[in-house]
Parts: sequence; C-alpha cells; structure tokens
Amino acid sequence: MLRKVFYHNNLLYSLRILISLTGTTLIPWYFGHTLLVIPLTLGVVAAALTEIDTRPLGRCINLLFILICFSVASFSVQILFDYPYLFIIGLVCSTFIFTLLGSLGQRYAVISFGSLLIAAYTMLGHDMFSNNFILPIFLLIGALWYNIVAIIETLIQPIRATQQNLSSCFNQLANYLDAKAAMFDPDEQQGFQNQTLQLTESNNQLINAFNTVKRSLFNRIKSYYGQTYVKKMVNYYFVAQDIHERASSAHVNYQELSINFKHSDMLFRFGRILNLQAKACRRVATAIKLNQNYVHDPLFARDFANLAESIKQYQERDKKSLLILKSLQNLYNNLLSIDRLLANIDTLQQFANDKDLIVDDELSGFRDIFIKIKNNLTLKSALFRHAIRMSLVFFIGYMIIHFTPLSHGYWIILTSLFVCQPNYSTTKHRLQLRVLGTILGIIIGVPLTYIFPTVEAQLFLIVLSGWLFFLFKNSQYAYATAFITLLVFFSFSLAGESSIEVAIARIVATIIGCIIAWLAVSYIWPDWKFRNLPNIIAHLTHNNCHYLALIGSQYILGKNNDVNYRVARRAVHDSSVDLSTQITIMAKEPHVNTTLINQSFRFLTLNHTFISYLSTLGAHRDQAISKQTLDFFDDISVYIINTLSDIKLGKDYPQIKQTIIDYINNLQDDSTHNDLLVMQQLNLILDILPEMITLIQTIKREAG
Repeated sequence: MLRKVFYHNNLLYSLRILISLTGTTLIPWYFGHTLLVIPLTLGVVAAALTEIDTRPLGRCINLLFILICFSVASFSVQILFDYPYLFIIGLVCSTFIFTLLGSLGQRYAVISFGSLLIAAYTMLGHDMFSNNFILPIFLLIGALWYNIVAIIETLIQPIRATQQNLSSCFNQLANYLDAKAAMFDPDEQQGFQNQTLQLTESNNQLINAFNTVKRSLFNRIKSYYGQTYVKKMVNYYFVAQDIHERASSAHVNYQELSINFKHSDMLFRFGRILNLQAKACRRVATAIKLNQNYVHDPLFARDFANLAESIKQYQERDKKSLLILKSLQNLYNNLLSIDRLLANIDTLQQFANDKDLIVDDELSGFRDIFIKIKNNLTLKSALFRHAIRMSLVFFIGYMIIHFTPLSHGYWIILTSLFVCQPNYSTTKHRLQLRVLGTILGIIIGVPLTYIFPTVEAQLFLIVLSGWLFFLFKNSQYAYATAFITLLVFFSFSLAGESSIEVAIARIVATIIGCIIAWLAVSYIWPDWKFRNLPNIIAHLTHNNCHYLALIGSQYILGKNNDVNYRVARRAVHDSSVDLSTQITIMAKEPHVNTTLINQSFRFLTLNHTFISYLSTLGAHRDQAISKQTLDFFDDISVYIINTLSDIKLGKDYPQIKQTIIDYINNLQDDSTHNDLLVMQQLNLILDILPEMITLIQTIKREAG
C-alpha cells in the first residue's frame, strides 16, 4: 500500500505544487510583506502552465527561455503601460510573435502561452505597487522558484515521469486489446460498426500515449542511455509497439467470422485470450509504475492449448473450409507471438540499436527554425491565422478596457487568452466551461472571504485552491476555473478589495472576454474543419501507400525494424488520429453537414480496417514467400497505391480481383508457405478499396 501511495501518478506533482505555493505564501507572510504573495503566486501559476516533461538539463534550458520571454513580456507591459499608443502596438505585435513561435514545437508553444499570461497578469496588477518594477521582478521570482523546485524533483527522480507515461501506455494498450476482444463476440453482429468505432477510438488514445512516451524517452536517452533502467524502458516501448502491430492486424473479415462461428466456442476462446493479454498488459503497467519486475502468467499455456484443440476439432469436422482454417491458424499464431513478446519483455537485447530507433523531433539549428517560421508565414497556415486572430482579440479587449470604466478590465484579455482556441468547437466548449466555472467560483468564494477573514486563513485557502486548480486543469476545466477564481478572490482580499466588487468585475470581464473569443473564431478566418478534410485524407492515403510500399520491400530484403519502417508505421496511425480528431471537431461546428459527417465516420472505420490488413502484412514480413507470390504482391501493391493516389478505381478492377481469387484457390493446398496469408490480405484490401474510393470522391465533393 505504501509503495502504491509513493508511486501514485499525482504524488510528486502535488508535492511540487504544494511546496511552490507554500513558499510563495509563507515566506512573504513571515517577513511581513503579504502583498508580495500575489505576484509570487501568479508567477508560479504561469511557470507551472508552461511546464513540459524533460530531463534536468532540458529543464534548465527551458528555465532560461522562460526567464527571457517572461522578462520581455512583463517589463515591456510595465514600461509602456502609461503610453497607450505604444502599448497597443507592443501588445498586438508581441501577441502575434509569441503565438507564431508555437510553430517551433511544444516547448516554445507553452513558453509563448506563459509569456502572454505573464503579460496579462502584469496588466492586472500594474498599479499594485508604488515602484513599477516590483511586480515584474516578483512575477519572475515566482516563476524561478517553481522551476527550481521542479529541477530538484527531477534530479531526485529523473525517470519518474517517463515510468508513469510508459505505464499509462501499457494501460492504453490493454484497453485496445479489450476493444479488439469485443470484435470476437459472435452475438454482436448488429453492432459491428459501433465496435469498430470503439476500436478506432481506443487506437487513437493508444497512439497519443505512444507519442507521449516517445518524447519522454528521447529526452532521457540523451542523458541516461547507459543506465540499465533506461534501456529497459526503451525495450518495453518497442515491445508495446510490436504488440500493437500484431494486435491491430486483421487476418479475416470479423463479420464473416461471427456468422461462421455463431454457434461455436471458437471466437469466445480468441476473445478470452485477448482479454487475458489485456490483463497482462495492465500487470506490466503496474510493474513499471511500482518499479517491480513483471512475471508472466504460466496459465496462458493452458488457454492456448485449449484454443489449439478447438481449431484441430474444427479441422477434423469441416475439411472443406481451408481458407477459414488457415485464417484461424494465423490468428492463433499471432496471439501466440503477442504472448512471447509479453513473456520475454525483460530481455534487454531484443533490439540491437534501440537508441537509434527513437526519432529526434527537436530543432536542429537556426536553419530549421527559419524554415518552420517561414512555412507558417502564410494565410494557408492555421497558426498564422490564429496569431492574427489573437492579436485582434487582444486589440479589441484593450479598446474596451481603455474606453470604459470597467474595474479590473484586464480580466477580459486574460479570459480571451484561455478561451480563444484555433477552432470553433474547442473555443465554444471552453467558454461554456469558463463561464460555468467562474460563476461556481464566485458562489463559493464570496461567502468564504467573510467566513475566513484572517490573513492566515486566506493564505491557506490560496495554497489549497491553487493546488486544486492544477489537479483539475487537464480533466475538469470548469472545476479548475472555479478554483483559480477562488485563488483570485483570496488574493484580492489580501489587497483589501471588496469581494462583491471583485465578483462583479470578474463575471462581467469573463462574459465580455468569452464573447470576443466566440466572435473571433466565428468571423475572423473561421477554421471550419470540413474544408480541410480532403487534405487530411490525401495525407492519410499517402502515408498508407508509403507503409504498404515499405512492407513490400521488406518481403524482398527481409524484416528490419529500422527507423524508416517505424516512422512510416507511426505516421499511418498518427494520420488516422488526425482524421478522427478532425471529424470530432467538425461534428460540433455550426451548420453541420450530417451526410458529410456520416461519410467521414464510415471512411474512418474503413481506414482502420485498411491499416489492420496492412499491419497483418507487416507482422508476418519475417516469413519468406515464393518468387511468383512476391511478383504478384508487387503488382497488386502498385495497383492499390495508384488507385488511392488517383482516387479512381479503374476498369481493370474486376479482372484483378478475379485473378487474385483464382491464385488464392490454387494456393489452398500449400500450407508450408506464407503465400496464402499475403494474398488473402491483399484480397481483403481489394474488397474494401471500391467503397474507400467512392467515399473519398464523395467527401471531396461535399467538402468542396
């Protein structure tokens, strides 16, 4: 129990937040400068919101960038504040530049957001101190203090975050295996499309987890690769990828399988083993999280023996359905391969050059920086449009503040910064939660300022509300907004302001800021996602074709888990996630084209099936095939690639389809080669190709 508490995901994060907030409240209070609690605490909030997971050296580099950007943002606001014309020029230009810096990567995107946040905090408290430079200095000290605490924690537990990410990845892999097991339920034939959508959603979450682990592992590899525990985590990461490739493969049409085995225990046995392997992945996740060794369950041998016996009895009972029998045997071998991967997961020598297989996505120099920024200096770039949109939002907000007597009007800019997102649906969702959370915070906060009027009580409530804000910010945005509203209440109460006046100013500014953000995403270059749908599908089909071509080359040259293959496989799944995200956002936009949404969802499920067939080919690329089948494979692959590239089926499709069926029939008596499996997968791809082409054509026409 103590081990579980010690290795809890939120333990170190909670301690970091509590130590940081306690330091920014108790130290000023102890020395009799309670008003300094406000800038110090806001500095901690801004720094914590700009945090990304990286190694100690990376945190030091981030700290340097943070201090530079925060200094520029805060001091420029304080210096130019009394010169409205210069201030608005600086505000608009800095907003555009900081937003555009997000094109350089995640590190720069979060630091840019934090810089704009620090600027907004400086506007809010510009008249708090008689000396104009006290506020910026203590905002920076608060940010520095939080980063020092974070660096010390990272030095004590350098790989803790990576362990947690890897553990989450195996939990997501377990969820995917459970979703895959549901495909083997013969009683759910009518809900097959819903099952496929659930499987696709589980796959999307798993791919996001893979990407998070990859970034975290690469940062650790740079400093700790010689350490055994880092090599072990790299090995676990690659094992998880290989399990996913095998689990995502589809050797047969599941609907047809359900019909053929509706009154048999065969499919239940397949599903049971997948469920048990999901449980094994959760045990791996627990072992990683608790820093223990994984022990593989020896009872898997019994379950595989029972499944093998069921397949044998089916073979003796029905000797005519050779294609189905071979599909069952391939499914069995695939699950057995997953079992071997889990059983041997602690073998560090599984990958010879695993350090080289993690791809570096970071900037490589000034040329890379220049290219990334240059590529986004066009109206075709969503980030460029958003940078202009944010600049106009801040300009309008400042004009309202400048020409109206609103108290604490700069909450308008602060609200717009948090709410205004690059797309309509996310902005709409956020502004609803922002208003709800603000009202909830006001309802709770006003009575609390009267119930706990002492400075000591309010300092405690500042620490508590700040801690709760960070715990809920990624999961419950409305609650997070309520807690940050409470923090604001108690902070202004320390400054001697009336809670009622602060509450009125807060709710008015929040509503105005939300309205500005909503109008901006609705009318300033609205980024309606349906317009970009054809481009995403074109990119997706290109990645699918590239993956198919690489698989084919490895059947010639032999299996090789090199960088090119892994990047191509990841790109296929990343493209599928992008399409799913796009469709989800699209469905929440105004004036939704229901037909387009339904067609897009259908294409998404078909594309997942297409990737499953490709994954099957990839999972078996270590097995040799005959020269004749290899030539056939090459011809069919070229046809599929050309068809998807031209978005046109062609008149020779029936002839090609019949030829491959005849070839498969001739191969049925040959059970010693991998030829039949390869040709079956190509045949399955050809089965869904016409509908995919029709959907692409229709979506392109509807979206245009």
